[in-house]
Amino acid sequence: MEINEYLIKCFQLMRNMENIDFFAGAHELSRTEFRLLREVILEEEKGKNIISSELARRLGITRSAVSQIVTKMEKDGVVARVDSPTDRKIAYIRLSENARAVFEEQCKEANATMERIVSAVGEEKVREFFALYNDIYKATDTVMKEISKEKGIERK
Repeated sequence: MEINEYLIKCFQLMRNMENIDFFAGAHELSRTEFRLLREVILEEEKGKNIISSELARRLGITRSAVSQIVTKMEKDGVVARVDSPTDRKIAYIRLSENARAVFEEQCKEANATMERIVSAVGEEKVREFFALYNDIYKATDTVMKEISKEKGIERK
C-alpha cells in the first residue's frame, strides 16, 4: 500500500469511529452533550466545579459552542449555571437532579452496545486492536513532536 493510501485509510478510520452511535438511537443526549455531562460528573466526583472554558478545552470545541450546548441542556433541565461566590465573571456548570440518571441510562446503552461488538469480534481481537492503536498513536505523537521541533513550531 502506498503512503497516500495509508493516510486516506487513517482519515476514514477516524471519521468512521467518530460516527459510531453507541446509544443505538435510544438516547436523550447528543454525543457532545454526553461528553460534556461526563466531564461535569468527573469534576463533581472530585468535589470540584468546572467552567465553560475548561469544558471547551476538554471537548475540543469553542466556548461559544459550549455556551449553546449548556443553554440547551439548562432548558432541558440537565445542567445549571451557578455563579461563583468569589468571581462574578465565572459561572460553574453543575448537574441537575435528574442528570445523573440520564447519564447512567446512556452509559448502560453504550455498554450494552460495546458488549455486543466485543462478542461479535472477540475479546482478544478487541484488545489487540487497542494495543495496536496505542502503538500507532504513540508513534504519531512522537513524529509530530519531532516535526514541530524541526519547524520551530510550539506544540501543545
